[in-house]
Amino acid sequence: MPKIKTKRAAAKRFHKTGSGKYAHFKSGKSHLLTHKSRKRKRRLRQDQLVDETRVRSVQRMVPYL
Repeated sequence: MPKIKTKRAAAKRFHKTGSGKYAHFKSGKSHLLTHKSRKRKRRLRQDQLVDETRVRSVQRMVPYL
């Protein structure tokens, strides 16, 4: 069987945690930050776990992660 190709865009956005779950960075932290509160920007720094309904699609896009 041939190897499955990884979707490179997905590989840059998702990573696996120590417990085996998938996480991604939150959006909205790149520009237009002056009107966003300090609390909001601080929370945008943290990772977000991928929802259980989407885990299967992430596994398909990034099979060797």
